[in-house]
Amino acid sequence: MPRTSFEQLLDAGCHFGHLKRKWNPAMAPYIFMERNGIHIIDLHKTVAKVDEAANALKQIAKSGRKILFVATKKQAKDIIADKVSAVNMPYVTERWAGGMLTNFPTIRKAVKKMTSIDKMSTDGTFDTLSKREKLQITRQRAKLDKILGSIADMTRLPAALFVVDVMKEHIAVKEAIRLGIPVFGIVDTNSNPSNIDFVIPANDDASKSIELIIDIMSQAIAEGLQERKAEREAEASTRKENKTPAKGKKAAAKKAQPVDEDDEDVEDSDDSEEDND
Repeated sequence: MPRTSFEQLLDAGCHFGHLKRKWNPAMAPYIFMERNGIHIIDLHKTVAKVDEAANALKQIAKSGRKILFVATKKQAKDIIADKVSAVNMPYVTERWAGGMLTNFPTIRKAVKKMTSIDKMSTDGTFDTLSKREKLQITRQRAKLDKILGSIADMTRLPAALFVVDVMKEHIAVKEAIRLGIPVFGIVDTNSNPSNIDFVIPANDDASKSIELIIDIMSQAIAEGLQERKAEREAEASTRKENKTPAKGKKAAAKKAQPVDEDDEDVEDSDDSEEDND
């Protein structure tokens, strides 16, 4: 996995924090200096934290588990939808539905409801309904899809949560902490990093900053998935090579069995007795 470049982060504006008067003192270790009333983030620490987070996400993806990405702010929605869907991970870009993690069974019921509506449209049930009922069901399906469509394939709780703005997504962060799910997050100078397991100190408002970091995380996940695929193919190949049909094994064993010299002597003696007779 390529190491994150200091220049890349600098060009993307990852070092720009918030106004000094809006800062959170807990972010002091990650602040390099203050310029024109704005805090500047120490990118040397950001580089290390980005690599640390990327390696952790790679291992999670390699193990076959899911990472849920959350970014409901305008400048991050399209980036998340584009980058994260490419690596087949669930994401939330609309309003965070309270209890999406802590009340996961109810969320799964809502997803099943969406699936049952889809089934109605294919088995002909939809055609038997009145125009008003069709409209109500269609609206309900659209609403469910908007909120839950991107997590429809998430059949169990995610192994990790990645949030773009830990302040804006504080409800999602609280739910993850309550369930013991590790939290990865882009943390700006106005946020509290104390509850975040993998802190990425960076600008969480600029689209370029968000895109660069999400791109690095997506690449790490893609590598983890690729390594998982390669390992599984190697295991399948090994099993196939070691698997020999039972008849073939018996035949091979019989062919490899040495001939007993005593048996040959017995056969020769039998032949000589017949000649004497």
